[in-house]
Amino acid sequence: MDHKHPRLFDEVANAAIPIINTFKSQELANTVNAFAKMDHQHPMLFDEVANAAIPIINTFNSQELANTVNAFAKMDHNHPMLFDEVANAAIPIIGTFTSQGLANTVNAFARMDHQHPRLFDEVAKATIPIIENFTSQELANLLSAIARMRQDSESCHAVYSAVADSIKANQHCLNEASDIDLSAIPYAFLKGGHVDDELLELIGIEISCRGAELFLGAREWGHLAAAFMNFKSPVADKVFELLFRSFLEQVDKSDGRLLE
Repeated sequence: MDHKHPRLFDEVANAAIPIINTFKSQELANTVNAFAKMDHQHPMLFDEVANAAIPIINTFNSQELANTVNAFAKMDHNHPMLFDEVANAAIPIIGTFTSQGLANTVNAFARMDHQHPRLFDEVAKATIPIIENFTSQELANLLSAIARMRQDSESCHAVYSAVADSIKANQHCLNEASDIDLSAIPYAFLKGGHVDDELLELIGIEISCRGAELFLGAREWGHLAAAFMNFKSPVADKVFELLFRSFLEQVDKSDGRLLE
């Protein structure tokens, strides 16, 4: 229902903290997930949930592990020991993670800048056999996390090829991609050191088709510009034409202040 009631959340947190050790894995994960969804900050509660979760981390299932680190990352609440323990608990059961769980887990680690190469390697290995299950957003989050954390294992590199092959074989997934995902995917390829002209062509065509309907911020346009900078194709020319048009529109809206 997405109904905010800050006082209620504060009172729930205050009531939960003294009895936090009675919470089971699902209750711990659901609690921080609810606070994160409502963007309700309560650092003490998150610390206490982490402290309660660590001793029973092996009782968490894959969804609970993913939801827990995702909630901490959304609230920018750093707890390195919890993230290490989640990684250690996730690796033996990585085959039970859904595509969303895999993408959200590494995305959370990347957002908190928490290195754990073995986790990323195992996520990559688990990703490739189920790559067709990933949505465009999940692909964008997964690739962006791998690129941001500079993961260099053979399995992580293989994910780029698997994603490219999947998109080429199922081009409809680009039709369903958000504008932001369309900018994130080629930028992740660039940052990961992978160049795929055929993939850029397909993404560029989709961007061109959306034209004036594209809704991107300066950051996303910058990512596209970087990704298409060295791609010599009429499609790339169209992407830069759209970028320039967007810039002029922003200048017009600012009454020229962007040029000052």
